[in-house]
Amino acid sequence: MIRASFESMLRARQDTRWPAPGERISVKGLPGAGPSLLAATLHGETGRHVVLVADTPGDAELRFADLETLGTSAVARYMPQRETLPYEETDPHVEISSRRAEAISALLEGEARILVTTSRGLVERSPVSTSGGFGITVRVGEQTSRAELAEQLDSMGFEATTGVRELGDYVVRGGIVDVFPFGADEPLRIELWDERVESLRRFDLLSQRSTERLEEATILPVALSPELFEDAGRSSERRSLLELLPLDTLLLFEGSACDEPRRTQLWREIRQAREDLGDEDALPAEDLVLPPEAVSAQLNGLAVVHVDSPAGDATVGLGLDPHPPIERRIGLLVDEIRVALDRGDRALILCDSSGQLERMQEILSDAAGTKLAARVHVAVGGLSGGFHIPGPEPLLVLTDHQIFARSRRVRRHRRLHGVAPLESIASVTPGDYIVHLDHGIGRFAGLERVRVGEETVETLKVEYAEGEILRVPHYRLDLIEKWTGVGDPDTTARPPAVHKLGGKKWKTLRSRTEESIRAMATELLDLYAHRSVSDGFGFSSDTRWQREMESSFLYEDTPDQRSAWLDVKRDMESPTIMDRLVCGDVGYGKTEIAIRAAFKAVQDGKQVAVLAPTTILVEQHLHTFAERLAGFPVRVAALSRMRTPAEQKAALLDLVEGRIDIAIGTHRLLSSDVVFKDLGLLVVDEEQRFGVRHKERLKDLKRTVDVLTLTATPIPRTLQLALGGLRDLSLIETAPRDRMPVITHVLPWSDAVIQDAIRREMDRAGQVFFVHDRIETIEALAQRIRRLSPEARLAVAHGRVNERQLEETMAALMDREIDILVSTSIIENGLDVPTANTMIVHRSDRFGLAQLYQLRGRVGRSHHRAYCYLLVPEELPPRRFRGFGFSSTILNSARATESR
Repeated sequence: MIRASFESMLRARQDTRWPAPGERISVKGLPGAGPSLLAATLHGETGRHVVLVADTPGDAELRFADLETLGTSAVARYMPQRETLPYEETDPHVEISSRRAEAISALLEGEARILVTTSRGLVERSPVSTSGGFGITVRVGEQTSRAELAEQLDSMGFEATTGVRELGDYVVRGGIVDVFPFGADEPLRIELWDERVESLRRFDLLSQRSTERLEEATILPVALSPELFEDAGRSSERRSLLELLPLDTLLLFEGSACDEPRRTQLWREIRQAREDLGDEDALPAEDLVLPPEAVSAQLNGLAVVHVDSPAGDATVGLGLDPHPPIERRIGLLVDEIRVALDRGDRALILCDSSGQLERMQEILSDAAGTKLAARVHVAVGGLSGGFHIPGPEPLLVLTDHQIFARSRRVRRHRRLHGVAPLESIASVTPGDYIVHLDHGIGRFAGLERVRVGEETVETLKVEYAEGEILRVPHYRLDLIEKWTGVGDPDTTARPPAVHKLGGKKWKTLRSRTEESIRAMATELLDLYAHRSVSDGFGFSSDTRWQREMESSFLYEDTPDQRSAWLDVKRDMESPTIMDRLVCGDVGYGKTEIAIRAAFKAVQDGKQVAVLAPTTILVEQHLHTFAERLAGFPVRVAALSRMRTPAEQKAALLDLVEGRIDIAIGTHRLLSSDVVFKDLGLLVVDEEQRFGVRHKERLKDLKRTVDVLTLTATPIPRTLQLALGGLRDLSLIETAPRDRMPVITHVLPWSDAVIQDAIRREMDRAGQVFFVHDRIETIEALAQRIRRLSPEARLAVAHGRVNERQLEETMAALMDREIDILVSTSIIENGLDVPTANTMIVHRSDRFGLAQLYQLRGRVGRSHHRAYCYLLVPEELPPRRFRGFGFSSTILNSARATESR
C-alpha cells in the first residue's frame, strides 16, 4: 500500500529524473521513513543497486528496519560500521563482523540489491575474494571429517567452545559438530559417521532437542580474514564496500553522511593510531580505511542523491508531509484521521506488535466509534516515522510510537544469541556440578545418544561417586538443576562432594531442609492467614486511559513481562489483598509493571506509595513515573533527603489531603508522620535492602493494602515464601527482545584503552559510567580522566555529595548534559540511562562479583552494543573474573600502546 501510493505519485510527476553515473542531485521533502521508501522505490523502478548511507549507526539500523517493513527483505542487507578501537584490526563483536561478511558476500553473489550503511561503513576495508563463495555447504551423505570441519570453522571466525550458546560458537563432541551460524534462528547439528555426514538437524538452544531435519545447510563466515580464502585456495585483497559497488549504483546520502571533513578526520585518527602503535607487523591505515582522495575518486564516478542536503547540482522536491504531532492526544488523532478520510485519503496505522494492534483498535473504537474505526487500516509493522503521501493515491501513514510519543524500538528478526535460564542444559558445560532431585549432586559429563529399542534418545550423562553413571533423558530436564555454591563463584572455591547413587546422605539432607522450611513458614502463618480472610479493595477493569498508557510503552512486552502484569492485574481486581513478588533481572521490565499497577490504582481514587532503598533510585523512579504518566492528570512526588524540610512539609500536607497520587521515597515513607488520605497500593523495590525495623513497619502495612514487591536478588527467606505459596510469585526470566550482550574486558589500567573507550562511546552520542571504590580519592581520579578526555563533560557523584547537588547531577545525566559520570557504587541500584553503554570499573578486584554483575547491568539497556572494562592490578589472575570474559587481545594491545 505504501510503496504503491509513493510510486503513483512519482509517475504523476513528469519532471523527476534520477542521476546518471557522475551526476549529483538533492532531494527534499522526505520526512520519517521517506529515505528508505525512496531507496526501495528507486530499486524497484530502475533495477539499479541502491546504497542508503545514513548519518549515524543508529539511523542506519532504523533505515534497514524500515526497508524490511517495506517488503525488501530478500534483496536488502545491512552493512554496519566496525566498532573497533584504532589499535584493533578486527571487530570484537561477532554480530558486526557477521553482518559485514554476509552483506559483502550477498553483494558479490548478486543477492543484495539494496544496502544500508554509514559513511564509515562505506569506506572500511575487509579481506575480500571477488570470486565470491564465502561460505561452505554441508550435505547429507558427503565425505568430510571432524578435523576438516573444525579447521574450516576456525578459518571462518567461529570459536571453539564447550557448548553452543550464541552466534559464532561451535563445539565438537565425538561424532557431533554443533555450530551457530549467522542468519539462522537455531544452531545446526552435524552428525558424522566414519567421515560421512549422517544427518543435519536444527536444534533448540535451551532444550537441545532436534527441531528440523535438513538435507543441506550453508554456513557463512562470522568474520572475513585472509586465512578464510587461503584455506579455500583463493587469493584475497582488502577492499571497501565503495570499491565493490557496480558503476550503475545509486548512492543516497542522508544529511551530513557525505561530509568530506568527517572522512578526513576518520583517516587522520586511524593513521595516527597506527603510527603510535609502533608495531611493524600491524596493518597500515590504508588497509583498514580507504584514503580520502580515493573515496572522492570513487564517488565522482557514481550517481549520488543527497537527501535533505543542498550538495547536489539540482534539487527535487517530493512534497511528503511529516507525521502530525499527536503526542498521546487521542482526540487529535481522531480529528486527523477524519480530515484525511473526508478529503479522499486512505489512513494506515502501523503498530509494533499484535498486542499494540489490539489496543489501538480498542482505542479507536472507543474514541471514534466503530464506523470510523472500520475505515482505518491497522497493521503490524514498524517505520521510523510516518508521513502523508500526496498524489493520485493519497495516503496518511501513522505510527503508534509517534502517536504515543515514544521512541521507536528496532526489532531484529534474526536470533543473534541465546541466553538460557539456569534450568536449561545450555547453561551447563561438561565438568560442572549439577543436582538431581532424587539422587543429589553429580558431575555433568556431556550429552550422549542412547539407543532404546527402535528409538535413539538424547541423554545427559551424569557421573556419581565410585564412577557410577546416570543417564537422564532430555524429556526429564525438570529433574536437573545447576549446582550453585555459597559465595562468589571463584575458581579457588572447594568443589562439592558428589553423592552415591542410592545413598542416604542426599535423602537426609533433603529431610532437614524440608523441616527448616516448615518451621520458617509457621512463624508467618498468622500474617498471611490474616490477609487471606481480610477483605481488600477490588480495583476496576481496564479503562481507555489504561490501554493508552500501556500502548505508550517504549518496548514490546516480553512473554514473561506480559504474564507478570496479567497476574498483578488479576490480583488487584480481586477483593483479596494482593501480596505479589515480581522477580526479574536488572532491566527486564519490573518498573513498568509497577507503573501500570500504580496508574490502575490512581484511576480508582487510591494513593500509591513506592518504597525504594536509595535516594538515587528514588530520583530515578520519580523521573520514570513522571515521564510515563506525563499525559495524564496524575501528580507524582518524592520524599527523600534530597528534598528540603519545607518541601517535605508541603508534601506531607498534600499527602494527607489527597493532592499527591503517587509518593516515591526511601524509608522516610515509613515514618510515623507520613499519613495517606487513602492508600491503596504499596510498591516495594528491593525489599532485602531495608532493615529489620523498616520491615516490621512493612508488615503492618501489608495487613491492609495491596503490596507489590520488585526484586532482582531476593533473599532466601522471601524467595522461599514465594516458592512455598505463602506469597504469590511472578518470574520474569525472558530478556527484552534484542538485548545485546555486554562485551566485557578485564585488563590493567591503560590510558590509551580508557581514552579510546570514552571516545568510541562519545562518537555514537553515548554516555560513560566510571566507577571508583573510594570517596577519598575519587576527585583525583576524576582529574585524571579530565586530562585524558578534555572535551568530555564530566561530573562526580557519591554518597557525601550535597543532596541538591546530587539531584542536579542526576538530572543533568538524564538530560544528556553529562558525558562521563565518575561515581562510587551508588549507581548500582536503580540508575537507568539507556544512552550509557560503556562502564569502566576502577579496581574492580575490590568489588564482589555479585556487585559487579549489578554494575554491569547499568549498561546495555538499549539495542546498542555495550562495553564493560574491569580494571585490575597487573598481577591479578584473570580467573578471578570467570564468567565475565577475558580478552587477552585487548590486554596485549593495552600494553603495546601504553607509550601513547
